[in-house]
Amino acid sequence: MKRTLLTLMALFCATVLMAQVKAGAPYVDFTVLADHADCLYRIGEEPRLRIFAKGGGAGLNGVQIHYEAGNDRMEPDMKGTMTFMRGEAQVPVGTMTVPGFRYCTIRFEVKGESYTETVKVGFSAKDIEPTISNPLDFDFFWKQTLKKAAELPLVEEVVEIPQFSDSEVRTIMVRIPCDEEGGSIYGYVSIPNDGQKHPVLLVPPGAGVKRVNPSEIYAKEGFITFTMEIHGMPMNASDEQIAADKERLGDYWYTNIEERDAYYYKRVYTGCVRAIDYLMSLPEWDGKNVGVTGGSQGGALSIVTAALHPEVDFVAAFYPALSDVSGYQVGRAGGWPRMFATADDHPEINRKKALRVMGYYDVVNFARRVKCPGFYNYGFNDNTCPPTSVRAVLNVIKAPKEIVETPAAYHWRFGEVNKEATAWMKRHCE
Repeated sequence: MKRTLLTLMALFCATVLMAQVKAGAPYVDFTVLADHADCLYRIGEEPRLRIFAKGGGAGLNGVQIHYEAGNDRMEPDMKGTMTFMRGEAQVPVGTMTVPGFRYCTIRFEVKGESYTETVKVGFSAKDIEPTISNPLDFDFFWKQTLKKAAELPLVEEVVEIPQFSDSEVRTIMVRIPCDEEGGSIYGYVSIPNDGQKHPVLLVPPGAGVKRVNPSEIYAKEGFITFTMEIHGMPMNASDEQIAADKERLGDYWYTNIEERDAYYYKRVYTGCVRAIDYLMSLPEWDGKNVGVTGGSQGGALSIVTAALHPEVDFVAAFYPALSDVSGYQVGRAGGWPRMFATADDHPEINRKKALRVMGYYDVVNFARRVKCPGFYNYGFNDNTCPPTSVRAVLNVIKAPKEIVETPAAYHWRFGEVNKEATAWMKRHCE
């Protein structure tokens, strides 16, 4: 009897200790799942979201859910309420009669705290077609642009950067001219410090005016890596200079948008091509493997570079920006930076002229021309680079492509996907 009592006391103490381990856990725990595991449907199907929720460990009961749904990045076209019963509820998403994505946002309140979640689902997403025009002289324009740039010096400045160098990686800063007007781009080039030959990899930046640091991760994976900026700003610029450039450049993606030959991204796209030329001039290059990778604006520039430079033989692009930007003009989501999504969006600009110019710069029209294998990833819940715009790009790529869809992701990617992409790039270089 005494031994039994001691055993019961031990079990009780263990139970108390387990409860203490979970102390501090959130009172409400909930999960939202589409009734198709991959969040993909055919046109005309009517998805429902299943919501499982516990409060203090017990299934919520009688708690009201408010929901609203609509097409990707558009105003909601349906709203309603549902009620949790025994910890579960279901809400409708609505359907579509054309290929695209829809979102559903749910909100509920427990003990004065609010909880919300948004889920997007796709309808015949592989059939989404671009809205942007494809200029007849697109190829001629870029051929002439790059021909002029090729007459410039390959590099104008090379500086050793000891603070980013060690026994494994040597890092230099370079400045590369892009156009006859004196435009240039800067970048860090990180070279594996082992005396061997290596693949080269361009890593364009995401959007914004900010400090860019070298990508030592890829260099330590065996790639000679060019981490670039796009504004002609030295990599070692002071905080004051970066702040001044940020103020000066503002919404740089609208700069000269009515003029094809003067648009801001012309120098940027040319700079990416020139960066590849520079990488291929390095004695440490293995002479055969040339890649480019990036996300958001960097994803856009990766696809652009793969299309413009014939020596690029692999690309890994994540949720590319600048994709099918004309979407909002026909009532559907367009890519970052949401050009002319509202009536008061830069009213001083002639939209017709601007969208005509964007035909030469939209990622869709470069994607049509990609010939090398690609690894692509995007999240359905991304509102910065909406999945509707990304799919418009991926669907026109005819080259071999591996598409990794992560429905739960917003404007970021999972670490596991990063590892998968790096492994894919390394396999390509074997």
